[in-house]
Amino acid sequence: MSAAPDNTRAAIVLAIGIVLAGYFVGNALIEARSSERKVSVRGLAEREVPANLALWPIVFTVTSNDLGSLQQKADAGVATVREFLAKDFPAEQVSVSAPRVQDREAQRLNRDGAQIDRYAAEVAVTLRTDRIDAAKKAIEKTGELVKQGVPVMRSYEYNTQYLFTALETIKPQMIAEATKDARRAAEQFAKDSGSEVGAIRTAQQGLFSIADRDQFSPEIKTVRVVTTVEYYLGD
Repeated sequence: MSAAPDNTRAAIVLAIGIVLAGYFVGNALIEARSSERKVSVRGLAEREVPANLALWPIVFTVTSNDLGSLQQKADAGVATVREFLAKDFPAEQVSVSAPRVQDREAQRLNRDGAQIDRYAAEVAVTLRTDRIDAAKKAIEKTGELVKQGVPVMRSYEYNTQYLFTALETIKPQMIAEATKDARRAAEQFAKDSGSEVGAIRTAQQGLFSIADRDQFSPEIKTVRVVTTVEYYLGD
């Protein structure tokens, strides 16, 4: 008969022990969290690099009332452009897109009352090269094509592009530079607050951005990355 009360008392003691243990553990976590200090800073790394790829689309338009004649004019223009580029670039760096042909039957009578050719073809010959300086010099000589009867167009759709495609070669160094910059910022904050910088708590790498240095030198690129690092702080 005495076993039931003993079991009840034991259960009560055990429950009280669990509650007290939970209280002390929870209180310890709260105290630990309240004593944890940290600082979040950003680090920046920037580099100027030369472009390593040039894309130059040479675009011209030919017109005719006959599709056969239109194709002949387009082929002749392409041959002239290829010959011009062959002076400085290998043939494999030159490609030709299919002509974009427009039937202008509805607009054949222009505003002055004169007839215009029914068909127009827009042709693009693209130079893709890693010889940046040679590409710039060739672009400066575009007038030679015009003199040879190739009416080279300029448009927003066919802009010359200078690209930097070797990001992987500088990526590790730039991440290290950005992390060091973040560390310097954390150390300055710690100095001002009378603390010491501890270990890294979290780190987040931002996206790399590649932009023209300015509008006058698109062949020079500015590469930029920002990292966000959180450090522990100690006394």
